[in-house]
Amino acid sequence: MKNILTDAILSIKPIYANNILSGGKKVEFRKKIFKKSVERVYIYSSSPQKMIVGYFTIKEIVEDTPANLWNKFKEVGGIEKNDFFEYFKDTCIGYSIIINNIVKFEEGKDPIEFMENFSAPQSYIYLERIRKNEE
Repeated sequence: MKNILTDAILSIKPIYANNILSGGKKVEFRKKIFKKSVERVYIYSSSPQKMIVGYFTIKEIVEDTPANLWNKFKEVGGIEKNDFFEYFKDTCIGYSIIINNIVKFEEGKDPIEFMENFSAPQSYIYLERIRKNEE
């Protein structure tokens, strides 16, 4: 019996992707969240890099109003207040993905290595993999 795990690939601007990998950004803010249980979140550093640079696991996902998310996570969010509220304008509910166990790849990986017909997602895409014995 094969055990299939669901991962996700998140498009993240390079400034924020690098901040996650360096440990400065401990939460990723999102307007939409996964509908499936996700094991790993792969970081797709968007243009101009266009590479998968690492991944993290999720400690918790917090759903709340943007104002409450800002108040709870502004110290670890790695984003300026104006940029945060611009991102969440016209949105009543947002999500904070609390980052856990970051793995940084030595070199960025071409997304084609993960998904044959890769197209950069607006927000995220699911990626399935088979659990290996060592996991």
